[in-house]
Amino acid sequence: MGRCRCLKSSINPKREALPVSTVIHDIDRIAVVFDDDNAVAAPGLLLVATLITRLRLESLINTTVKLRGRVGGALPGRKVLTLVAMLLAGGTHIDHADLLRSGDTQKVLPFRVMAPSTLGTFLRSFTFGHIRQLDKVIATATARAWAAGAGPGDGEPVIIDLDSTICRVYGKAKAGAAYGYTKVLGYHPLLATLASSGEVLHARMRKGSSQRGHNRFVEELIARVRRAGATGPITVRADAGFFAWKLTDTLTRLGLSWSVTVRINPSMRTAIEAIDDEAWVDIVYPDGGTAQVADTTYTTGAGRKKRSVRLVVRRTRLTEKSQQRLWPDWRHHAFVTNLDGTAVEVDRHHRAHAVVELNIRDLKEGAGMEHCPSGVFFANAAWLACAVLAHNLLRWTVRLGGMRPDELVVTRTIRRQLIDLPGRLVNLSGTPTLRMPRNWPWRHSFTRALDALRAVPAVPV
Repeated sequence: MGRCRCLKSSINPKREALPVSTVIHDIDRIAVVFDDDNAVAAPGLLLVATLITRLRLESLINTTVKLRGRVGGALPGRKVLTLVAMLLAGGTHIDHADLLRSGDTQKVLPFRVMAPSTLGTFLRSFTFGHIRQLDKVIATATARAWAAGAGPGDGEPVIIDLDSTICRVYGKAKAGAAYGYTKVLGYHPLLATLASSGEVLHARMRKGSSQRGHNRFVEELIARVRRAGATGPITVRADAGFFAWKLTDTLTRLGLSWSVTVRINPSMRTAIEAIDDEAWVDIVYPDGGTAQVADTTYTTGAGRKKRSVRLVVRRTRLTEKSQQRLWPDWRHHAFVTNLDGTAVEVDRHHRAHAVVELNIRDLKEGAGMEHCPSGVFFANAAWLACAVLAHNLLRWTVRLGGMRPDELVVTRTIRRQLIDLPGRLVNLSGTPTLRMPRNWPWRHSFTRALDALRAVPAVPV
């Protein structure tokens, strides 16, 4: 009895503890059986499933993607959504769809889960035209989600970041995989992300060595964003991989604000060297270095092709003594822009373009795009579209679920807290009930999000 009193006195009364009689001291005594028909692999998928039903995605996919007559092309809605749910649950390979068929997981999803072999055949049935149809699905889903409150408000400024990434592959039989500027074998898709939420507004799969398609991509992107309901001014930011005068002309023609990093050529260097020393303004910079910003007008071309643009330049120099002798001179980073404001303000705005790297990392690590599963190019393009839809659905769930933007911002975090939690589906007095662990740290976020999502009006039939 004395021992028991000692244990009780050491327990914080504000925290619950396991009774002494239930503590298992020998883990080797634990037996393991996989026989629970009521277990749910990822019960948090109920949140996303609720949004899927409100947006009526299965019927949207069935009416938009026309694969009839092609092997594996029937009922594309349930197949796309099976892939999306699998990616949301943390799957990275087609075979991982089997986790949705375990226990009672199927019952928290509003569609029939398909087998991995069926999904592989389905992906290989896509052609370029069918990929475009899947793009239309994403565009329509975006418009529906924004209309429900997940997008920018009326007249709210929209900032879009353009970038490309390398989806690395290792198999030599991957159609379209090639070595690009990074000397890495893979694919080279184009991506456009919304700076405020991280959702992918547009994506286009390309061959690994491709550097083309920027203009057409931007035109499609802006048309999609406007159709989705964005009424405010749009600003586009891009790195040097997108720089071309043809692109800046396109952005200007579309009435956009823009800033694009440039590769400094000899004529630009001459313009930079002509900047007066008194024009440079110090800016805050990480320890170990110093930086200054200035701007000038850069003129290029002749005749009808002559143009003058604003060139903003940031110069940096190391101040850490151990390396200063190796790099004693200023290093220059420049971008062209039509934005108003001081050089310091515009430079700060353009440097925020770096957030696109976090969004791309999240698409790869959180939605399965670190892996291209098929040897067929258009199958991998369809996989990219499914990954984009999964990536966006999670962000719309966070937004419409009433969570603060700074509370859950990384897919891996959202999945850990709200998707991949233990649960069982049971029948309590005729009501299907998901039973979750007691004292789950994020239980209030889950229930709050579920209530908010169930209050979202469904898209009219």
